[in-house]
Amino acid sequence: MNIDLTVQHACGEDRAPDNGLLTGWVAAALEGRCACAELTIRIVGEEESRELNRRFRHQDRPTNVLSFPSDLPAEVESDLLGDLVICAAVVEREALQQEKPPHAHWAHMVVHGVLHLIGHDHQNREQAALMEGLEREILEGIGYPDPYREERGG
Repeated sequence: MNIDLTVQHACGEDRAPDNGLLTGWVAAALEGRCACAELTIRIVGEEESRELNRRFRHQDRPTNVLSFPSDLPAEVESDLLGDLVICAAVVEREALQQEKPPHAHWAHMVVHGVLHLIGHDHQNREQAALMEGLEREILEGIGYPDPYREERGG
């Protein structure tokens, strides 16, 4: 698998996992789904996350991960998947609140975002079940627990 990953640290303090971990999580999400990929992960603070979430999702609050799939015409051949914007403070806060190891939650956010970039969504029950199943499978494959286990009561 060939992954061209650019990581941008835009939140002032480096609170993100190292690029090797990020690349590994991206690779796990794409395994068997995409042979070559180009994407950017931008690690941001709450202000930038809130502004992007407000502008693109009409929600006036910071969020854990935003996915921006590439919008190239079908006839343009490209490995460009798009961009992920991850808010370090939100991911860290959620990990504490959900009593999850920080790296497990970071891995989940990267996998979740990458699945969005390749066309998965969770707008209805069927889509959510498929996407969550893929997330569980991918995360289990790289040694992380079911990210939804606690939220579902067991």
